[in-house]
Amino acid sequence: MRRNPRPGNDRSASGERRSPDRWSGLRLVHLRREFENPSPALKTVVSRLSRGSYKRSERPSEPSITDGRGRLVHSVGETQTFLNPAQVDELVALYGEGLSIAEVSRKFGIYTRTAAAHLVRRSVSLRQRGLAAADTPEAVRLYEGGLTLVEVGLKFGVSQQAVRRAMAAEGVEIRPRGRRSLSTT
Repeated sequence: MRRNPRPGNDRSASGERRSPDRWSGLRLVHLRREFENPSPALKTVVSRLSRGSYKRSERPSEPSITDGRGRLVHSVGETQTFLNPAQVDELVALYGEGLSIAEVSRKFGIYTRTAAAHLVRRSVSLRQRGLAAADTPEAVRLYEGGLTLVEVGLKFGVSQQAVRRAMAAEGVEIRPRGRRSLSTT
C-alpha cells in the first residue's frame, strides 16, 4: 500500500477510507547505534553476566563449611564467621576482664567492628580509648621533660594522637614537628 503524500487525505489509492496511521508519530531507534559505544558500567554488567556472576538462584552443591569457630559463609571473597550465643557470652566476659576489643576479636577470628557490635548489642559500655585520666599527669611531665608524643605514646601503649589530645586538653603547648635542636649552652 502506497502512502498518499498529501496531508489530510484519509483515502487509499483505490478510494477506500483508511484508518489514521498510528505509527506516524513514533521515532524509530536504531539499536545498533544505541549500543555501539557502551558505558563502562554496562560493559561491567555484560562481563559479569557472561561469566555467570548473577546466577544466584542456584543452590551450592557443597554443604556449608563449619570449623571450631562456627559456621563459615563464603561471599564475594570474604569469609564470615558467625558466633553462637555461648561464644558471644565468652566475648563479653573476656572484655569485662580487661582485654581490649582488638585482643578479643583476634581470639575469635572476627573483625574489631564485629566484636564491638556484639558488645553494644549486649548493652556493655565500651571503654574509652586513649590515655587514661590517671596517666595524664605523668604523660604531661614526660612530654614537658623532652620526650616526643610518639615516645610518650609508646610508654603508655597509646597512639601519638591520643597523647596529643590529652596534652591539648591539659593546655600543654605542642612542640612543632621535626628534629629536636641540640642546645648549645
